[in-house]
Amino acid sequence: MSAVLGRYARQELFFGAEVQARVQAATAVVVGCGALGCTVATILARAGVGRLRLIDRDYVDIVNLHRQILFEEADAKAVLPKAIAAKQHLERANSTITIDAHFEDFDAGSAEYLCADADVIVDGLDNFEGRFLLNDLAVKQGIPWVYGAAVGSYGLCMAILPGAGPCLRCLQEEEPPPGTAPTCDTAGIIASAPIAVARLEAAEALKILGGRRDLVRPQLVALDLWPGTVQAIAVGRNEACPCCGARRFEYLEGERRRSTTTLCGRNAVQLAAPATGPVDLAAVAAQLEGAGEVLRNEYLVRVKVEGYELTVFRDGRALVVGTHDAAVARGLYARYVGG
Repeated sequence: MSAVLGRYARQELFFGAEVQARVQAATAVVVGCGALGCTVATILARAGVGRLRLIDRDYVDIVNLHRQILFEEADAKAVLPKAIAAKQHLERANSTITIDAHFEDFDAGSAEYLCADADVIVDGLDNFEGRFLLNDLAVKQGIPWVYGAAVGSYGLCMAILPGAGPCLRCLQEEEPPPGTAPTCDTAGIIASAPIAVARLEAAEALKILGGRRDLVRPQLVALDLWPGTVQAIAVGRNEACPCCGARRFEYLEGERRRSTTTLCGRNAVQLAAPATGPVDLAAVAAQLEGAGEVLRNEYLVRVKVEGYELTVFRDGRALVVGTHDAAVARGLYARYVGG
């Protein structure tokens, strides 16, 4: 028995050789490397998925560590991008697979090329806009994906097989109005909830990658770990669905894109990258020198000003920590960075 086959021997006893071979030849994309994505990526990497692509726009912060199980204090101290840190840790866990890390925003401009060769896409996102974009992409391209969400002690999971069942917008046609849905900032979160959801997501992803779509659960699973409840809820396909019914891909085509996004659990606003493209981080760092203590690495420049933390990324995005107010974030960026 080869070293690689020996590595997965216990799993292969359960899967069978054909399913294991399919998993090792497959490509999985994990969008978002927060609490959900960390756990999903860990399971898929250790299961031997041949190529794993990790996408995340954020960096590791000390507040992530209680639930984002791949990261360590050293990652937060170095302000490492989550996708990069996840890749480094996973490569030490399994050096036989290929792991691609993309430190960038998953948006209408990047979604198609980032997921072009995916056999499955797994949701590690924390916002409705991103999930509706992912849903548009998956339905348009016919790529299976697994939806997951968690807040407080509650979580949801549903595998979506385009053309063979409902999509996410059959379940929820529109984003909830701002301020009406609980977030990590308003309701908090316990680590067990996203980890439990991510385990379900990873199991569904492995069924898809292994060619066992017949075993994919055709329901929405809702769990609440505090009272200890689990429900399987039937979801029917909506023929009037704007996405899989009418095949309108408003999010993928950029019609519903916002210029600012609030980040779950961070009391932060992200400003979209300007149309002018990547920025010169050395020039930004030099410009900010007089404003406060500047931290710079190859991925970003960060400075604390006026009680806020301003981070500028290489692709031109910016993150303002300390506010949920987009106007405050834009004003701070304009004063210190310009534009």
